[in-house]
Amino acid sequence: MTDKGFDDNDEVRPDGEGSDAAASGPEPQDAADNPTGAESAEGGDDELTVDDILGTAQNPDAAAEDAKLADLESTLLSDLKRLQAEYANYRRRTEEQRQVEIDRAKGEVAKGLLPVLDDLDRAEKHGDLEAGSAFALIAEKLRGVVEKLGVVSYGAAGDAFDPQQHEAVFQQPTPGVAEATILEVVETGYRLGDVELRPAKVVVAVPAD
Repeated sequence: MTDKGFDDNDEVRPDGEGSDAAASGPEPQDAADNPTGAESAEGGDDELTVDDILGTAQNPDAAAEDAKLADLESTLLSDLKRLQAEYANYRRRTEEQRQVEIDRAKGEVAKGLLPVLDDLDRAEKHGDLEAGSAFALIAEKLRGVVEKLGVVSYGAAGDAFDPQQHEAVFQQPTPGVAEATILEVVETGYRLGDVELRPAKVVVAVPAD
């Protein structure tokens, strides 16, 4: 006769129930009931997040945008350099034109004084400008004003004749002369900087045949 099993409360257990349950051990749990294991299994690999996916998708567009910005920056820099160069050239041309206008205005004033200077030269040659006389003092002051304007005279006997600067009123063949030379100044030449106010009128000694 087989003994029936008793539990701690002296209740009868069915045959084999206690032994089979003990032998089989705890029942396995469904994988769906234990997500922790699946997560731990997958945790070893690098996982992509939504931000990573979006960032990867946007990288080509971002690179293209950076290239456009670099091209725009280069274009703007080139335009700025061009504008700076144009402005520098404009200022230079303006200053040059301004100086030309100043010299022209001075030249107009000096041209009005040239006949007076010619009279002073003739008076000096005739001995009318005695040192210390009132006439001589006036002539000195007037020549000082013309000099301050920047007007210079040129043309003197013995200088080489230059048709670009001198106007020959007469050519005189002269023995022993190897090249055209100023023999006499009829009218003094004047210039103001690069502006020719009046060419010197001269008599030229040329080689004799």
